[in-house]
Parts: sequence; C-alpha cells; structure tokens
Amino acid sequence: MHGNFGLLTNLSVSLVLALVLGLITQRLRLSPIVGYLLAGVVLGPQTPGFVGDAKMAAELAEIGVVLLMFGVGMHFDLGDLLAVRRIALPGAIGQIVVATALGFLSVIVFGLSPGAGMVIGLAVSVASTVVVIRVLMVNDVLHTTQGHIAVGWLIVQDIFTVLVLVAMPALAGIFGENVAERPNLFFALGYAVLKVVSLGLVVVVGGRRLIPWLLGQVARTRSRELFTLTVLALALAVATGSAVVFGVSMALGAFLAGVVVGQTEVSHQAAADALPMRDAFAVLFFVSVGMLFDPRVVIERPGLLLALLGVILIANPLTAFLIIWTMRYSVRSALTVAVALGQIGEFSFLLADEAVRSQLLPAEGHSLLVACAILTISVNPLLFRGLDRFEKWLRCQPRIWKALNRRAETGAAELNTTTHSALAKNDQADDKRVTAVIIGYGPVGQTACRILSEFAVRPVVVDLNIDTVRDLSEAGKLAIYGDATQRDILEAAGIREAKYLLVTIPEVLVRTVVILAAKDLNPELRVFVRARYIQERAWLEEVGATGVVTEEAETAVGLAVILLREVGADEERIRSEIRRIQAELLGKD
Repeated sequence: MHGNFGLLTNLSVSLVLALVLGLITQRLRLSPIVGYLLAGVVLGPQTPGFVGDAKMAAELAEIGVVLLMFGVGMHFDLGDLLAVRRIALPGAIGQIVVATALGFLSVIVFGLSPGAGMVIGLAVSVASTVVVIRVLMVNDVLHTTQGHIAVGWLIVQDIFTVLVLVAMPALAGIFGENVAERPNLFFALGYAVLKVVSLGLVVVVGGRRLIPWLLGQVARTRSRELFTLTVLALALAVATGSAVVFGVSMALGAFLAGVVVGQTEVSHQAAADALPMRDAFAVLFFVSVGMLFDPRVVIERPGLLLALLGVILIANPLTAFLIIWTMRYSVRSALTVAVALGQIGEFSFLLADEAVRSQLLPAEGHSLLVACAILTISVNPLLFRGLDRFEKWLRCQPRIWKALNRRAETGAAELNTTTHSALAKNDQADDKRVTAVIIGYGPVGQTACRILSEFAVRPVVVDLNIDTVRDLSEAGKLAIYGDATQRDILEAAGIREAKYLLVTIPEVLVRTVVILAAKDLNPELRVFVRARYIQERAWLEEVGATGVVTEEAETAVGLAVILLREVGADEERIRSEIRRIQAELLGKD
C-alpha cells in the first residue's frame, strides 16, 4: 500500500499532521508556521514513527517556493517602499549588514566554514514576511506609521533575498572548498547580474505584453477553472524556464512573473486564485524544512544556537531600534518595528535550501536555522503582546524616557517650529479662517485636507511619519510631527483655537485618548472620527465625538448603491434604501 501510493500517503500524512499541529499552535496564539515545522520534525528520519519521503516532500516544496515568490511578486508595491524610503532603505541595509557580520563571526568562532558562516549570517538577517504581517494585523498596527515602516523594511529584505539567491552560485564558487576552481569575484558576480538582467528583460519587458493579453483572453471566457489554471501555469512555466534557460533560481523567475501579473487589470482575481494553492504548497514547504531538522544539533551545538538566537532576538531588534531612533522617529515606532523583526522564517529557509544545493551549508547549519525559526517565531507574538507594558514601564522611568525621546523631540521641534511660526503669523494678521486639526495623513486625511482647503478651512496635520511632515512643510502646508495623544502636540497644532478635529487613525484606543485630550483643551471642539466597526460608535460618541463614520456601515451603503444601480433602480429608490440601511445599522432616522 505504502509503496503503491507513496505520493498520496506522504501528502496525506503531511497535510493532516500539519493541520493538527497548526491548529494547536494557533490556539496557543502562536504562528501556525511553528506547527508546520514541528509536523516536519515529527515526520523526519530523526524521530520515531512514520518517516516521510524527504525527497518527495522537497520536490512538492519546490512548488510551494515558486507560488510563495509568485505571491510576493504580485503584492510587491514600489509605492509602499518609496513612501518610507528614507528610513526603510538605510535601515534595512544597515540591519542586514550588522546581522550578517554577527552571524558570520558566531559561526566562525564555533568552527564552521566561512561559506556556512556567510549563508547563516545572511539567513538570520531577514525576517519572515508572513509572521510580521500577521503580527501587525493581529495587533491592529499594519496601517499605522510603524506598520508602514515595517512593510517597507520587509520589501527591502525581500529584494535583498532575491539578489542573494541569484548570487548563490557565485558565492558557492568563492567560498567553496576547491580553491583551484574558485572564480574571480567580479567575474562571477558580473555574470550573475548579466543573467538576471537578461531574465528581467525577457519576463518584465516581453511579459508586459504577452501575459496581460493572455490573462485577458482567458478572463473573457468567464471560466474560473481556466483562469486558475492559467495563473498556475504561468508561475510554474516562468519559474522553470528561468532555471533551465538562464540558470538562475526558480524563485527569481516566479518573483518576476508575479511582478508582471500584479500590474495587470486582473491582478486581484489572479491573487485570489493563487492564494489557496500558495498556502497549501507553502505548508508542504515548511513541513519539508522541518523534516531536515536533526534535534541532535541542539545538544551538540548549544553555544552556536544561543549565539544565533542572540543575533535574531537581540542584535536584530536592537540594531533596528537604534537606526529608527537615530533618524528621529518616535520610540513607539522604533520599538514596534524592532520587535516585529525579531524572528526568521521562509526567506531564511529559501537561502538555506539553495546553499545546501550549492554545497555551501552543511546539514547541521540547516538544522540550526530550523531550530532558530521554531523558537523565534514562537517567542515573537509573546514579545509583541508585552510591548505596551514595556512602553508603560519606560514612561515610568523619567530619565530613560526623556533620553530616548530626545532625538525625536529635537527633530520634531525643528519641523514644528515652522508650523508654529506660521500659525502665529496668521493669528497676528487677523486671519479669521476656521482651523481644523487632522490626525493622520493617510488617504482619508489627505482627502479631508483637500476638501477643507477648498472651503477656506485651514487644515493642520498631525502625523507620526517624519517624512510626511517634512514633505508637507516643504510644500507650504501646516503640519506637526508628534504623538497626537500628547497634550503638548495638540496644543502646538492649535487645538485650543480650532473648530474641528478629524481623527483618521484606525486604532480605537489611540482615538479615544486623542478625543479626551482634545476635548479637555477645547470643550467646544467638534470632533469627527473614523472607526472600523459599528459597535465602536456608541463609545466614541460617549467620549466626545460629534460624528462617527464606520467602515462597516459605509461598505454596506456603497455595496447597496452598486447593486441597486446594477439592477436598474432609480435614484429615489437608491436614496430610500440608503436611509433604510443607515437606520438599521446606525439608528438614524
């Protein structure tokens, strides 16, 4: 039975065990990735019981790698990176350099080869995108300033990982055991760059015409299964062709194919179709990684394991914190990004797998990285949940808190002086325009700012993104850098003289503190707030909000309008239906 149905048996056991352990780790409020890795450990040859076919699992995992990188390419947003380029680019590069150097030194000190040291150093320098995004979403900070910085940081790390995967054959030649066969460094890297450029021209330039045309033709058939098949075929065909024709990793080809598909009109449907397949095969990828884990390495190399954990859990976060703090961002932003980066995951395994194939990394090095991933991914959510308590403790230490905030306050003071002077000049010039303070300058804040300006209302923006405030100031607009929960920041924005306060940030606790502080400084203030859920409305009105716009209610209204127009309803019926929905959801007459 096992011999005749080897593929089916291995696939079934792997997925079922991954499901069970994934559910258990999810219930423990850990990442399911920990469960998938543990499933691989249980199925591996180093543990008793059923032993999975590691070679077969690795081949299935290759599909997972392709779809994983294809998904990364589809969601690659250059705009997200450009928005935080001044912090994400130097920050991520600096953190990668420090972590790689420390990881390399740790490996060399404990007796492994320079090649293994280089690979392990690179692997411990990149965080798991899956884990970071999930942690940010669970803690409701994905769409905040610190969330944007973390996402930009991850994009830089993703690009870096792709470049290292391309250069891995060259690194294998340089750090390989056979000195006589080592190529010239510049020749090897130059040849790798030439192959990447050639592949990029073929996929990105040529694919920009062929791929959108093909997806468009298939989409017109209105066949869901054909469209799904086309997306899967494109990802696998480009990835395989990249490896066979250009001699680069399949991961790079899949990434470039994803970038092209992500720019098409049907990108959202392609992402929706690829997601279930990507998630299923990604599970097999993590299971296959776990199967290569040898628990004996923990006993035989405890010193090296602790050193690498120190790099991931201490050096990486500390380096990120210092870089962000040095660039005059708030302590909260620095702490959030630092803790989020304190783990490793899928991209570390991609580097390790490629290094094993290139004979740069021994099996024990791979096992060390798996052990580091299991431990750090397990600990990371716990550290994130303790972030608020740690920040409260820091605030209770006046000297430490003042020292940590000195640089951010200095940068804020320099930017805020311009706005303060402009407000003072307007007051002295008897400028009678009404002032509105806008908290947050995302898409909602930008729209509000434009509308208020058109109706002769003077907007003053308060934002925690120092680049945003700097750009607004250079454009001649009034902007204050700082935490809007602090009374002195609100006062600097002119809250005492303002007529309106618009709170556009998504976090309910932060919104509450801002409203309470603002109403205390100006009881006559009219406050308009953005909220995510309808159930938040009553509480926000209780603490002083004049009007609350909820995303749930507006989505219901917007969808109803679209559907009514689609079925031919007239405008009077549409207005009536909107009033009925608002009455049902919000209690409006």
